[in-house]
Amino acid sequence: MGTELIAGADVVPGVAEVLAGGPGVAVVADPASVPAGWRLETEPLGDDIGVLIGTSGSTGDPKGVLLTREAIRASAEALHARLGGAGDWVCPLPLHYVAGMMTAARAAVAGSRASVVASDLSELPLGSGRNYVSVVAAQLHRALESASATRALAGFDAVVVGGSAVPAELLRRGRDAGLALVTSYGMAETCGGCVYDGVPLEDVRVDLAAAARIEITAPGVFSGYRLDPDATASALVVGPAGRTLRTQDRGSWSGGRLQVLGRIDEVVITGGLNVDLGLAQRTVDDEFGPGAVALLGVPDPRWGTRIVAVAEADLTVADLRSRLAGRLEPAALPRELRRVAGLPRTSTGKIDRASLRRLWAEGS
Repeated sequence: MGTELIAGADVVPGVAEVLAGGPGVAVVADPASVPAGWRLETEPLGDDIGVLIGTSGSTGDPKGVLLTREAIRASAEALHARLGGAGDWVCPLPLHYVAGMMTAARAAVAGSRASVVASDLSELPLGSGRNYVSVVAAQLHRALESASATRALAGFDAVVVGGSAVPAELLRRGRDAGLALVTSYGMAETCGGCVYDGVPLEDVRVDLAAAARIEITAPGVFSGYRLDPDATASALVVGPAGRTLRTQDRGSWSGGRLQVLGRIDEVVITGGLNVDLGLAQRTVDDEFGPGAVALLGVPDPRWGTRIVAVAEADLTVADLRSRLAGRLEPAALPRELRRVAGLPRTSTGKIDRASLRRLWAEGS
């Protein structure tokens, strides 16, 4: 008998059953299209594994992440301790990604309610006790354009914003509107968020290794990638202190808070100068709103790498360069812009950069 697949509405009760001691499950978007490499019919998960879930795949092929029941439970309990106590969770995110799945897990651990709602935040139910909701920056941006959505979000004890860097101006607007915003940093390999408002959760240690690579040691760190020992060996270190994830992100400390600078591979060389695309993208998001314009580095025979932009907004490259001049170094200003009807995104709202690079190479 193969591993049980759960998707959609079945994730909330399915994860609760796992955490109550039931057999491990694979959380998927569609039971009809499970990655073949997971081999769920022939290779068991192992008794210690509670959930197998995919990475977002925003920069490449998604991997299968193995999470123990103990890791999921530790992550949920640590977040409730940080937020001020257990509460009901509202989830407007896809349940087959860790941010959505963990809302179900937190409610199961606390014995509270998890409500799955539409991604447009048109329905935001509140319970009688503490109430929490997880959103991504693009959802928050849209919500702040709606007086009713803003009022509804203001009723939550915490609005957890994750998935990508959150522009400072967006945070300011939300907090000025009375929202209890809490930024989150984490990934599938850490059972979702493990650093909130720049401060690691209890029992989470964050170190900066060579090239400012973020390394995370925590009870919530994953146990490996499904049937991929090479990828596991490059990302996971098991030592006396526990399991350590070597992330693909760069960071720095400022005032005792972690600042995520971008991915290791986002520093490109153009015309002999280093450009931090992660930093540049945060500036662009702050100027135009999250997800309106995406920066890319593409091969160029003259510059080595050419900085370009893809935009949903009604902009020209001259407009873009003019508005960013003075905020970005000249080498980081895009040299070309293409308009698209919609930027490719993962179902968590992140820009799908792997798809974006393919579209650019194809001339689309």
